[in-house]
Amino acid sequence: MANALLLGYGLNQPSFRHRMQTLVDALEGAGWQVRCEQFPGGRYGLRTWERRELLRWADVAVLHQIKLSALEARLFAALCRHRVFDVDDAIYVRKPRHLGEPADDSIWRRKKFAATCRWADVVAAGNEVLAGVARGYAREVTIMPTSIDESCYRASTAGPELPPTIVWIGSPENLVYLEMIRPALARLSRRLQNLRLRVICSSFPDWPEVAIERVVWSSATEVDALASAHIGIMPLSDDAWTRGKCAFKLLQYMAAKLPCVASPVGANAEAVIDGVTGFHAHNIDEWESRLGALVESPQLRAQFGAAGLAHVQDRYAMSAYRSRYLGLLRRLAAG
Repeated sequence: MANALLLGYGLNQPSFRHRMQTLVDALEGAGWQVRCEQFPGGRYGLRTWERRELLRWADVAVLHQIKLSALEARLFAALCRHRVFDVDDAIYVRKPRHLGEPADDSIWRRKKFAATCRWADVVAAGNEVLAGVARGYAREVTIMPTSIDESCYRASTAGPELPPTIVWIGSPENLVYLEMIRPALARLSRRLQNLRLRVICSSFPDWPEVAIERVVWSSATEVDALASAHIGIMPLSDDAWTRGKCAFKLLQYMAAKLPCVASPVGANAEAVIDGVTGFHAHNIDEWESRLGALVESPQLRAQFGAAGLAHVQDRYAMSAYRSRYLGLLRRLAAG
């Protein structure tokens, strides 16, 4: 029997839930003892030393999105037999403060990312962009795309008789990306009087020129809110932060058989196959035309939706993610 320690800054954060907590049942089913523990920010070195008994207990510890200073990374490695650095965001930079600005970069942040990569046995990266950065420092890098259990979602039931509904799901800090396509949505709203934008979040835009349908996010209502929409969207700016993002909301849309329109930035370009599972949109005119084409064609929506679900099942299935991660942790524990 082996012991796995899954560490994160917040155990309720979406990325920890989707990448770490989804592994617990698979590990326990394979005979592992598993502990999910919160790791405090700051207090470099001391926070690791205070958890020395916990780290010695673990055969493998997974640091999810946790960067260590160079000295702390060496201490962590001395206390814990095997280590995985799990990353699904560009945490070597900071999200731009304002839309259109470059990502906030700093030597300190880059050095912590590099040190954590160097002292990990393996870096498990959520996409190729993150893997490419990690390869400059790590001894081994493997790509583990953030995946989804499509069986938890329900195929879209929104027919052509319902008002055309475009859906966006996400956290309040990412609402800024919707502002990018506000002009396109305004133009569409003038052409299609019954068009609505459904925002599933805890905060909402206030746009008088676009009909906003506000849906407060909850795990209990998320599936129905997606299944009763027609089209899913994921606009992004193009910078060092967004290029490292994983495209989880696109996977949610496709699991619900929704066609997607997305900015072809980072993992978005892999998740949405242009002209097959949805459309890429590079500018306001393309956002308007791509969304308009899907609103006006139920047949195209159905075609893209079916292809999107098949793509998720083939490339982003949770069962494959769990199997690969379990194989990685077994290999490290045995070594």
